[in-house]
Amino acid sequence: MNDCLFFGQNKYLILIKNEPEKITKPIQFKFENENENENEKQIKQISTGYFGIIFLFKNGKAIEYLEYPKQNPSKIQIEENIQKVTVGYQDEAILTIEGNVFAKGRDINSNNPNEFINISSLIEDTNDRIIQDIVSGDSSIYLLTSNQNAYGIGLNQYGQLGFDSKTLHETEKPILMMKNVSKIFSGNYSNHVFLLNSNQELFGCGYNICGQVGLGKSREEEKKITKLIKIQNIPKGKIIDIQCGSCHSIMLIENQNQNQKRKLYSCGNFQNNGLDKKYGHTYEFTEIKSSLFENDNILEFSCGYQHTLILTSNSKLIGFGYNFYGQLGTGDTKDKLIPIQIELPKLRFNEDISNYHLSCGENRSFLYYSPLSFSNLEEDLIKLFERKEFCDISFKTRKWRNN
Repeated sequence: MNDCLFFGQNKYLILIKNEPEKITKPIQFKFENENENENEKQIKQISTGYFGIIFLFKNGKAIEYLEYPKQNPSKIQIEENIQKVTVGYQDEAILTIEGNVFAKGRDINSNNPNEFINISSLIEDTNDRIIQDIVSGDSSIYLLTSNQNAYGIGLNQYGQLGFDSKTLHETEKPILMMKNVSKIFSGNYSNHVFLLNSNQELFGCGYNICGQVGLGKSREEEKKITKLIKIQNIPKGKIIDIQCGSCHSIMLIENQNQNQKRKLYSCGNFQNNGLDKKYGHTYEFTEIKSSLFENDNILEFSCGYQHTLILTSNSKLIGFGYNFYGQLGTGDTKDKLIPIQIELPKLRFNEDISNYHLSCGENRSFLYYSPLSFSNLEEDLIKLFERKEFCDISFKTRKWRNN
């Protein structure tokens, strides 16, 4: 049995029948056909976009819910086991255990936007086609290869692929953005992106109308950043994660030298950045301070279109931002400029909150139970030691004479 809570917009893509269009408090989500074998599998990941949602299960299979074209939930027909899924505005991508990426959408395959195609096989360098991670933007998809190279595919109207949008408005072929990349950060509704290199240097590009790229007030008039630029004045510590909304960015920093190891920083639209600003924008990453999590360890967070949710080690769910559809789960539809705690029903698996995860869509949110599994790691180790170069190793022994 899956433990999954849902709240927010329940219109057009109706996830819970016989419930209002705006679900303002977290309620239990159940699959329509829960008796089917696939739906009884444990959820591994949820990715929700504007027109669709993908539920990935621990068995490597996935189910897709689509608003347009309207259809019943259906299995994604990919022969390889799926490792990760990501959904943007109208584009979707899945990463398989073998390192292949299949994607679909009007910005990926204009000839047949409803068909999954292998986009990793389109990378020109044949030695760079094993994909390690995938991240969605609003209308673009980012690929991180095993060689630590970052590629982008899709729209580039704001420079979110790191190139001049006048000469490259869009591409249906992955294009190399930057080398020596350790992580890619973006958001399902974001037209900006961040790339982190192995030296913990952060670069960004894309839509910057609210200062969401974090370049500082001196760059506030640059609405589009069409080339990757190094982000200055980054808070001290290790960057754990960055989540992007449409006009805001949230960064999680870990600092071993402080009592509170993890802190949140924000930039962008004042209505979405949790800094209690009543006007203007924040142009560089600024700490979000709240008594709700000052003594807690932040486990993870997720950004939707204009809202953010935070999960802490003391089993607190905290949110701020846009709330017209009840996507903050606070029981009303009023926007929240500052972080507010969300009341949760009793969780079925409440022995370890670190096994719960967040997924924010445009105007909807999920909190779901997904404990870590070591089965994939075990399988990888078995495959590693079955390789020929390991099997061919022989050990010689010698007898020592007794004196």
